[in-house]
Order: sequence, then C-alpha cells, then structure tokens
Amino acid sequence: MGGWQSMFGVISGRLPNCVTQAAVATYFRVSAFRKLGFRGTHSIQTRQQGEKMQIQILPALSDNYMYLLVDEKSKETAVVDPVEPDTVLRAIKDAGLNLTTVLITHHHWDHAGGNKALLAKAPGLTVLGGDSRYLYIYKSSSLYFSVCLSSIHPVILQVSIQYTLSYFRLVFTTPCHTSGHICYYVTDENQKERIVFTGDTLFLGGCGRFFEGTAEQMFTALIEKLSALPDITKVYSGHEYALQNLAYGEHVEPENQYIKDKIQWCRAQRESVPPIPTVPSTIAEEKLINPFMRVQKPAVQAHAKSTDDIEVMRALRTEKDNFKSKK
Repeated sequence: MGGWQSMFGVISGRLPNCVTQAAVATYFRVSAFRKLGFRGTHSIQTRQQGEKMQIQILPALSDNYMYLLVDEKSKETAVVDPVEPDTVLRAIKDAGLNLTTVLITHHHWDHAGGNKALLAKAPGLTVLGGDSRYLYIYKSSSLYFSVCLSSIHPVILQVSIQYTLSYFRLVFTTPCHTSGHICYYVTDENQKERIVFTGDTLFLGGCGRFFEGTAEQMFTALIEKLSALPDITKVYSGHEYALQNLAYGEHVEPENQYIKDKIQWCRAQRESVPPIPTVPSTIAEEKLINPFMRVQKPAVQAHAKSTDDIEVMRALRTEKDNFKSKK
C-alpha cells in the first residue's frame, strides 16, 4: 500500500468500515485503470518451477503480486494475498490445480480485499492470517480462520502449520507496516527449496512504510528475522517496486556496483513487452542491494549520519518516504 495513506486516513476515521472499504477498493481499481488502461495487467504471469514446489506469479491491480504455491505431487495449492479472485480461479482452472488454502500477509485492502469474493466463489477454503481486522471483510459461514497469529509473541515460530499442503513452514510475525503483518517461509520436505512470501515488509531493494510500527520493529523483522534465513531463499514480495527502490538504494550508496547491476537487470525486465516481474530476489541479493537490510554497513551509516542501527533504519525510512528519483 503506497501513496494513498493520507486519503485513507481522512475517510477511515469518519465512516463505517463497509463504506471505507468500498472507497478504498474504488481507489485501487481506478488507479490501476489510469495506469494500465485496457491492457489490464502490469506484468506477464510467470511460473517459477522447482523440483517439488511451483510458484505462479499473478500480477494484480497496478503493481501488486498474488502467488500460487503449488505442491507438484498432489497439485494442492495455496494462494497468497488474492485481491483479484477471478484471476486466481482462472489460473487454478487453467492449470488443473486444487485450491485449498489462502495465506494473507496483512489486512490492507490490496492484499486481503478479495477474500470475501473468493470464499463466495470457492467455499470451504482454509484462511490463515495474523490480523482480525480483515475478518469484517470476509464474514462468511464458509470461513475457517484457523489461527490468528497476532496474539503470538513476535518471534520465529518453531512449529509447523499443519494443513493440506505437505511443506514445513515457519511463520514470521513482522509487525511494523501493519501491527498484524506476517511472512510465510516455505521449504520442501528436504529443505532444498526455500522461499519466503514477505508481503509489504520486504521488497526487492526496499521495505514497507512504518504505518503502524517503529524502526525498532522493522529492524527486528529485516535484520534479526529475514536476514537470518539461508542466503538462497527466494523472496516473493507484495508489489512491483524494484526500480523505485533501487533508485533510492543508489542514492544511499552511489558506489555500490551490485545496485547498479541490479538496476540494469530490472530495467530490462520492465521494458520487455509485456513487462516481466522482477520477483523473486534472494536473501543474499537483498543483503547486497537493499539499504534497509544494510543498516549496519559503514557506507549506509555514513549516509544516515549515524552509527546507531535503529536510528539509521529510522533515517532511511523518513528520507525514502519523500524521495524523488532524479533519473
């Protein structure tokens, strides 16, 4: 969720939830049409094929991503942040998959706003998430809300969420962008394939705004939790923000060649016809190109004029909130 927060803040405190959500939905749909016109999508759908797992990338709205997580053996499938249910169900039908599970990273409409319609069209799905605020969006007798993770202490949960998909999972509570934000870390049974769905906590080259949290919380999420994942872990974030983020990264570290190279690669992806998603990145890449993952590096600290990790995180986010690329 990006630059509409001022409008949302004005209306959300004065109107009933149903009216607020309708206004937000209209805003996102109009914004997508203004940006994309009748083309209808910001990127081509792509598929990342693993030995045991398949990820299908489904573009949505003006810059969102939804994801299908597919068990190659059983064809059972989870969908992450299905804001456009018709797109999801069409992809499920075309590929002959069995949708069983919905994974929600946070309550913002552009991630959770499709839940009610999806459950109406595909009753009986298991829905996992970390914030009770989106229950009002998908009030439905068919809803099985199996766990509300916001009540759990914000550490890595050393447990497996057991449901129909056969993978081991760690669920990260990552409050900051929203107080109930969570990330999903997924591996196969042999832990050879590793992926993480980060919603609006970690983007390629950036991080989410601190709408409901603090620099301390984002430091915990990025440096203490996500950075601790294996370097090979593929990062699937909630938006196509790569070039905007990397422009800021180059502003922070103008001599960082990794950032320059990644900008060229991302630009080639986005200038393709149709544009190709820049996701996924990897944890290893983020440690090289993402200033919010590099708050302990001397060059980033010099830019922020502080050697305190939390203050660096705070200074970067404050500057990024108002940053305009000169290129």
